[in-house]
Amino acid sequence: TLARGPEVFPVPVRGLSFLVVSCCSWWVVTAKMLRNLLALRQIAQRTISTASRRQFENKVPEKQKLFQEDNGIPVHLKGGVADALLYRATMMLTVGGTAYAMYQLAVASFPKKQD
Repeated sequence: TLARGPEVFPVPVRGLSFLVVSCCSWWVVTAKMLRNLLALRQIAQRTISTASRRQFENKVPEKQKLFQEDNGIPVHLKGGVADALLYRATMMLTVGGTAYAMYQLAVASFPKKQD
């Protein structure tokens, strides 16, 4: 009969247990949903694995040689053009931010005129 109330069944799946609720013989948690959950768990375990799939070339000795070379260039600029651009942008933002902060302090120090 369709007039029965909801029933609750425990469903164990590979060490996990779910409570499956049936209402009027329609399953809320289906087998497809459980398979998707297990597949998601397997994918998550694979992606967090510590084993690397590709081997990368070790560039640390080259970088050590570059940064330890005594050529008169500051260490924060030895990385090349990208480092120089990042340094200049940082300095511009710092100087601009300081100037803006001083301007706002000056504006805040004078009282507003009463109309």
